[in-house]
Amino acid sequence: MKPHNPNRVPTDVYLSFVSSLFGNRMTLVAGVVVHVVAFLAVALKTSSPFYVVLSLGFLAVFAGRMVTFRMFDKVDKPTLSRDQIEHWETVYVIGAASTAAILGIGSGYAIFFLQDPFAELACIAVTMASMVSVVGRNYGSQKAIDLQTLACCLPMIICSLMALDFYRAILSAFLIPFGLTTRAMANGVREFLYENVIARRQISMIADRFDTALNNMPHGLVMVDPENRIQVINRKACDLLKIGDPDRLKERDLGAVLRYGARYSFMDSTQPELILRQMTHVAEGKLSRTLIHFPEDLSLEFSASRRADGGAVLIFEDVSSRVKAEQKILHMVRFDALTGLPNREYFSHLVQDYLGKHPKKRGPVGFMVLDIDEFKHVNDMRGHITGDRLLCAIAARIAKQAGKAIVGRLMGDQFILFFPHAKDMAALDAEIHRFHESIQGNYEADDVTFLVSLSAGFAILESDAFAMEEWSIKADLALFESKSKQRGGIAGFEREMDGRYIEQQKLKADLREAIGKHGLSIAYQPMFKADGTRIECAEALARWVHPEKGAIPPDVFIRLAEEMGIISEITRFILMKACADCMSWPDHIAVSVNLSARDLRDADILAVVSEALEASGLEPARLHLEITESCLIDEPAAVRAILAELRARGITIAIDDFGTGFSSLSYLDTLPLDIVKIDRSFLRNIVEDGRRLKLLRGTVNLARELGLKIVTEGVETTEQLALLNKYRATDLVQGYVFSPAVPAQNIAILSQSLSRRTAPRRRPKVA
Repeated sequence: MKPHNPNRVPTDVYLSFVSSLFGNRMTLVAGVVVHVVAFLAVALKTSSPFYVVLSLGFLAVFAGRMVTFRMFDKVDKPTLSRDQIEHWETVYVIGAASTAAILGIGSGYAIFFLQDPFAELACIAVTMASMVSVVGRNYGSQKAIDLQTLACCLPMIICSLMALDFYRAILSAFLIPFGLTTRAMANGVREFLYENVIARRQISMIADRFDTALNNMPHGLVMVDPENRIQVINRKACDLLKIGDPDRLKERDLGAVLRYGARYSFMDSTQPELILRQMTHVAEGKLSRTLIHFPEDLSLEFSASRRADGGAVLIFEDVSSRVKAEQKILHMVRFDALTGLPNREYFSHLVQDYLGKHPKKRGPVGFMVLDIDEFKHVNDMRGHITGDRLLCAIAARIAKQAGKAIVGRLMGDQFILFFPHAKDMAALDAEIHRFHESIQGNYEADDVTFLVSLSAGFAILESDAFAMEEWSIKADLALFESKSKQRGGIAGFEREMDGRYIEQQKLKADLREAIGKHGLSIAYQPMFKADGTRIECAEALARWVHPEKGAIPPDVFIRLAEEMGIISEITRFILMKACADCMSWPDHIAVSVNLSARDLRDADILAVVSEALEASGLEPARLHLEITESCLIDEPAAVRAILAELRARGITIAIDDFGTGFSSLSYLDTLPLDIVKIDRSFLRNIVEDGRRLKLLRGTVNLARELGLKIVTEGVETTEQLALLNKYRATDLVQGYVFSPAVPAQNIAILSQSLSRRTAPRRRPKVA
């Protein structure tokens, strides 16, 4: 890195070299004094006026140089161009070379003209001394070195040769290597300083860049020595740890800074030791990284690396947003979004965690399943938004009343609870019953008060026998038991329930086999005109005779089929068989088939009905399809569309069990109906209770106003039949008063019997 050419030197370095020429002016003052005194002494010794002139020349050149020095001082140096800097270098070189030329001329004049030993010694000594100072003062300009060396040495060499003295000539020849050495020394000083200036400049640039990068990096960084004293710390680290200005922290103990310098108002006193301990573990490879939580929701993730000298570099970043996002995701995974209760999986984890933390604790624990009774009707009447708010209100009360119990949402409108260790089974049983009673009652949602009951099933057992899936099934069995008895009831698991459950599962398997092998049969209950003179229709009723258990009640195996999801297979069987059987009856008799809620969930029933009619050749008008209110709870709009399509094809639509639901009256107007079948519950005590008779008559009148035909179910006695006929409260009668359910062939026989009974008798002729 040799600045042979000033043009290769950066401008700022070139300016610094030129500026150095105009500095240290006291050496110039001392030099001019020595020069003038020495030359005046020579003039006095030799009586030569020439040296007086040279002394005046020294003074004149010095004065001129001082003027140029002052002018240079006033220049705004950072604004100087390279050409202007070179101009000032030339100004300096002229002054310096002029001084050197006077010295060289004085020395040469003493050698050639005076030939006085004192004069030669004085002049040459002063000149050589000035040559030595050239290196220290003028290294910044190669031109100044070269010109001053020539100006000093050349006159002495020429005059020594002109004196024709062999020995003088030899001495003068030594001035050549002296001058070259002086020049080389000055160049060496200049190159050395140039390299240092460039190196310092690069170091400063690197330091600035490092400082910029260090203080703009998104991570906090702390470098400590083996004694944990801070060597480097960036601003981000100070901001995250709130420990003040970085410049004040160097060489201070990191632990002390964290302990006493952090501005967290309630920072744990163990936090500094924790950070240092974790940092040591990370640096030693015991941990890859560590996460430490600070006050004010700050989470910092630390990593460290050990340095060769025993110190360490600690790097950390603010991961608060990531931690919050992870916590939110974890909460979403673990908790139900609607109620905020643990979901089934996390509930299981909480229970196992509790049991794992109390392995030696003895005493019974409880497992409970809750089911909200008739919750679907809330969604149907008030909408799902109100239903969700009611569900949240119920969940909140359950969580509040649960006490130490662990609560979770099982699914839909079901909840699950785990009761921790109790003193004995009796105490736990009492606690479970108290809890169940406390959650019954009124709930508010959308300014509406709902009377809510919850059915419950529970199991109590010793904690060492707990198995989540097994006891969940046992609690479900107990829940099923309580719901089968009454709404809002509670039942504990008993061993007999296991047997009933196994028996039920076997019965389901047998039912599936019976359906697959066409093991079901059909009986038909006729519907008579109110006066009993004619059969208008017959309702197809499924029958199942189990090979071992005998006849299974329809309400039992139909419910099982609905639970198993195979009710549509039974519907298909009944439709195909009923339509075929109806073709063997008189043309005025129709057949009625019940449809389940599952049948009406999609449009497949349309294809099944069409297939049955086409296969049998039955006219659509002779097929009646009965639905119950339960069919309309889920997706009522889709059900209405299917019923409208069936009715458009000529099929008669009837609503069965009318009056047993919550909103039956509204269905009379909104559904595409032809027939209303009055439920048998309306006939109870109508002979003795006038109010019930009025209720029946009002319902019938309302249906007739809407143009609907009336079928009354469950007519058992002649007294009931008489009242119905007296008030014209029915069109058709279905019940034991006329006939129970009979095989298909009996319908035709009954019809023929009625026809013969009601046929007009021929009068005898009068003679």
